[in-house]
Amino acid sequence: MKFPEKGEDIDHVKKEIKEFRKKDLTYSRILGTMCSQPEKKLIDLYSEFLETNLGDPKNFPGTKEIEDHLIEMILNLFHAPPGAGGRIVSGGTEGNMLAVVIAKNLSRGIELIVPDHVHFSFQKIAKIMDIKLRVIETKNHIMDVNTLSKNITNNTLAVVAVAGTTELGLIDPIPEISDICYDENIFLHVDAAFGGFIIPFLKDLGYNSPDFDFQLKGVCSLSADGHKMGGCAIPLGFLLARKEEWFREIGVETPYVSTDYQSTILGTRSGAPVAYGYAKLKTLGRKGYMDQAKKCMELTNYTKEKLKEHGFDLFAEPTLNVIAVRVKNLDAVVKKLYSMGWSVNPIRRFSSFRLVIMPHLEKETIDRFIEDLKNVCEEVIK
Repeated sequence: MKFPEKGEDIDHVKKEIKEFRKKDLTYSRILGTMCSQPEKKLIDLYSEFLETNLGDPKNFPGTKEIEDHLIEMILNLFHAPPGAGGRIVSGGTEGNMLAVVIAKNLSRGIELIVPDHVHFSFQKIAKIMDIKLRVIETKNHIMDVNTLSKNITNNTLAVVAVAGTTELGLIDPIPEISDICYDENIFLHVDAAFGGFIIPFLKDLGYNSPDFDFQLKGVCSLSADGHKMGGCAIPLGFLLARKEEWFREIGVETPYVSTDYQSTILGTRSGAPVAYGYAKLKTLGRKGYMDQAKKCMELTNYTKEKLKEHGFDLFAEPTLNVIAVRVKNLDAVVKKLYSMGWSVNPIRRFSSFRLVIMPHLEKETIDRFIEDLKNVCEEVIK
């Protein structure tokens, strides 16, 4: 497509765009994503803030207040101590990168210790920042603390633990990891991009979920995505640090905008997802998030049992609302399901595909999917 020589009629352009949009799947058929549908009642609010820029907050002081209050709520949720700080970021990748920038500013180390299930964003970070990843093997698909201890050296820059792994939804033994890092004076970052907005509420419901946040003395930073289990509009993530001063130390002066310095990777930042996130947290509250977590876990259990009834094998017992289903001829099964309008995510190293039981899913959807899955597997095996 060439750059247009002259402007076209808006109705024609809208029609063209809508035709592209028709090719997208609807969330009722997307079972592998960790994002969810926005609430219709909040969409208008999002559009009201499209013109705002939090990179130049003097021009948008009201939107900046919303951001400040939202960060305060998130710091409170994750038990941040006095003097802690937070930044709103585009998502887990930016949050993880900013955490490593902070760690690198505090340490002379050059190696980042990560479990083999760590999110691929850390591979990007290692390339961009020219640091080495020391990838350690896991035990039962979570970090093994004995292996961790053996791999800490004078070159260690930081350790990354995961609260809600991308492939299986499992949780590393973060209390034990925290103790090791605290004793060794090693920076510990917790990637809670997925688990951050469900684990706290499962604990409220009585689930045996481990501590993973700033209640643990060794946790130095934590990333969590509002646009995953937070139910917020894309893009909205959070990076929290035990000390606000760490953000100031990595900041740069911004002499030609209305801030003195910036410490986020992005400069221009839309206020729209921030306003949406503020409204989402305020309208749901802890009780609303508990209800959402309860629904997701009950539907996860229902899905698990239905799959077993139909003879399917799970790769691991679910800890959160993520299910990995083993199938033969994985790529053929995933491709056939997609041709039928179902989207699931392949986990090739486990010969499985991932289901994420998000709030937008219902039992009826699960029933239809499992019936189609059964037929697809029978067809592919033949």
